[in-house]
Amino acid sequence: MDKFTTIHSSAVPMPIEDVDTDQIIPARFLKATTRDGFGDNLFRDWRFHQDDSPKSGFVLNNPIYSGQILVAGKNFGCGSSREHAAWAIHDYGFKVVVSSFFADIFKGNALNNGILPVVVNEEFLNEIFQAIEANPNTAFNVDLEKQTFTILETGKSVSFEIDPYKKMCLINGYDDIDYLISIKDQISAFEQQQLAF
Repeated sequence: MDKFTTIHSSAVPMPIEDVDTDQIIPARFLKATTRDGFGDNLFRDWRFHQDDSPKSGFVLNNPIYSGQILVAGKNFGCGSSREHAAWAIHDYGFKVVVSSFFADIFKGNALNNGILPVVVNEEFLNEIFQAIEANPNTAFNVDLEKQTFTILETGKSVSFEIDPYKKMCLINGYDDIDYLISIKDQISAFEQQQLAF
């Protein structure tokens, strides 16, 4: 995975609650075994008509919105546990998803695939949506090291929680195997110590 650096970006607003993983990536697209290309079908049934023409009313088809941050409504990623949902979001280009609540399995899948799920309270989430509505180009700062999310125009910032191990993995660009490789000398030393007894 890429190392997660501080993100300074505009955001795409999607104030829809209870977005499940079948809406994020419909089941008919789960046949592939590699992660490439899933972004093409992110929110497929909301983005496109059956003839593959884009639906003008959906936010990802609106050119005034862009950025590496997706701002979603409450209970994002509910439903089935498919990891492909995280693959699709990452492949589309989002590095951060903000919501007031994430389904636990989706949250874990996101962290395992280089996406930072930022949980904020509903009041602050509404402030983010209002800032984007007032100015679609408004910028936000996501500082993983300090665990802060900031609306740059107002300077208002909140802290977010993250598991320390997952934070370390994101900062270093590690998956679980990469982490084990990074401490292989410590593992070998421990094994040698055990053999000495």
